[in-house]
Amino acid sequence: MLKNSKILITGGTGSFGHAFVKMTLEKYSPSKLVIFSRDEMKQWEMSKIYTDDGPVRYFIGDVRDKDRLYRALDGIDYVVHAAALKIVPTAEYNPFEYIKTNIIGTMNLIDACIDHNIKRVVALSTDKASSPVNLYGATKMAADKMISAGNVYSGEKETKFANVRYGNVMGSRGSVIPFFIEQKDKGKIPITDERMTRFMITLDEAVKLVWKAFDDMEGGETYVKKIPSMRVTDIAHAIAKDVAHQIIGIRPGEKLHEQMISKDESNYTYEYDDYYKILPTVNDWAKSEERIKGGKKVEEGFSYSSSDNKEWMSIESLQDWIENNKDKIGKI
Repeated sequence: MLKNSKILITGGTGSFGHAFVKMTLEKYSPSKLVIFSRDEMKQWEMSKIYTDDGPVRYFIGDVRDKDRLYRALDGIDYVVHAAALKIVPTAEYNPFEYIKTNIIGTMNLIDACIDHNIKRVVALSTDKASSPVNLYGATKMAADKMISAGNVYSGEKETKFANVRYGNVMGSRGSVIPFFIEQKDKGKIPITDERMTRFMITLDEAVKLVWKAFDDMEGGETYVKKIPSMRVTDIAHAIAKDVAHQIIGIRPGEKLHEQMISKDESNYTYEYDDYYKILPTVNDWAKSEERIKGGKKVEEGFSYSSSDNKEWMSIESLQDWIENNKDKIGKI
């Protein structure tokens, strides 16, 4: 599907964007891959890796600016929506900035994609969008609902929309692994709560989930990758075994455990070998065989939480991953 196509990724200079560009160029050889983002310096740095004499193009713009999106989408076939403000405590103090990017920006993209007859759009979601307790999670939940509803809003147009939802991206800039690596030389590792757990996913797995969504989607689905959990204290132990922990308390808006599928969503969630699929409820699409595609309905009341996950990452596995990826951690 993506072979020789024209793709645009919003927020394309972030951790996911770098991985998506590298892997997609290698696997699908798109004729054009447009990086749409607002930071010229990040684009400049990225252009040293992917020069503009190949399929990669750079487009300065902000999803808050609908006119700029309309210009950027000319001739595009497929869109990955990765642009978002995402730091949880920051959102609590700057709520409307998050609303303008994560909600209004998503609505701008939906309108622009429909009007440009984009074939398929996959938006990146987060575990914080399931039963949100913080402003960031609430904006992403709203964005998820809007993306799903875009399949109805599009009317007679053929543009299809879907979400992918996953947890903590291992080693990405601003995530817990590079933070703990930075803190270990200071003699103490700050831990918000010793009971805290998080989902763990690699960038490669996140990119492959997006590819899966493009191939499988009929419109309105949310794809949830099956991934391991880890206790935050075990992450700290893997990085700095002999460094003391300093308990600092949960930060504003933070959850003790993350969740990717709520009990309420279990009524329209189906299980597959390595992922779950949450179906849209409008137009009886939750009963649509073309969307179910042989999936097994989860039990009523099922939830997918980092605290009661069936799969856990060991300290040794994380240490091996860190050793194999030490040159990349926190760099993008």
